[in-house]
Amino acid sequence: MDEIFDTIIVGAGAAGLTAGIYASRAKLSTLILNEGAVGGQMVLTEEIANYPGVPTTKGYMLANNMKMQAKSFGCKIKSNVKIAKYELEGDVKTIELEDGRIFQGRTVILTPGGRPRSLHIEGEDQFKGKGISYCATCDGDFFTGKEVVVVGGGNSALEEAVALTNFATKVTIVHQFDHFQAFQHAIDEAKNNPKIEFIMESELRGFYGNGQLQKVSIEHLPSGNLSVLKTDGTFIFIGYQPNTEDLNGIVPLNDRNEIVVDSGMKTEVPGVFAAGDCINKRYRQVTTAVADGTIAALSVSEYLRG
Repeated sequence: MDEIFDTIIVGAGAAGLTAGIYASRAKLSTLILNEGAVGGQMVLTEEIANYPGVPTTKGYMLANNMKMQAKSFGCKIKSNVKIAKYELEGDVKTIELEDGRIFQGRTVILTPGGRPRSLHIEGEDQFKGKGISYCATCDGDFFTGKEVVVVGGGNSALEEAVALTNFATKVTIVHQFDHFQAFQHAIDEAKNNPKIEFIMESELRGFYGNGQLQKVSIEHLPSGNLSVLKTDGTFIFIGYQPNTEDLNGIVPLNDRNEIVVDSGMKTEVPGVFAAGDCINKRYRQVTTAVADGTIAALSVSEYLRG
């Protein structure tokens, strides 16, 4: 350990890479520590068609471009590392890796990202990006003129199902209960949409297809009967998990385990900021993560100037 960085960014998704671009271009010594592959959720997205100014592109390509841009400004990136310990109080923050390496920074930007909740059933991993999606805004237009399934019964599931009717010819909502957990206006809007059908008290049991998703199996819970439904795609909206398990007690989290920040992406811990899918916010898109990362880096610059 021979350098105290101006800022250490934890996570190399859209928010972390953007923060790295802005911080390093501002001539701040910047280090990104990333536990997995660089790019976060972008890498898991087959195509991104709604990033302003960029024609439809592969998620991994957009992530790689961001990575190269950050490095071109001098940002250092260490991937496939595992953080063992955070010490974020005081003027100098310390992060220790499982392999014993220790890094210090005057500020820290937490961008560990998050992940959609999975069903954990047969075929889900196989067909992610090949018919299974967790984001109607991202992928809805890929299913124009097709039939899709939506899993879930909360506000997100019903609102996204309605949004999908702008593209799909038929949307079938599959929900495990006999009632929805959404606001009444969302329920009414879905029920009044002629393109939406409902399969209640049921759960998906498997995804099947030949290279691309073609059908799902559904269990009717009261009877135990299994049925097969042909479909071109399935959208899963059963919740979202921020990757903050290791940050409990380190920075304030809300009841959804999201990091609590203000409009400047500042946490309650002086010199510690957070951005992206891990923070308390409603919308989670590449563009919103990029905006968060921009704000966090600018706030860091201001903080360091005193």
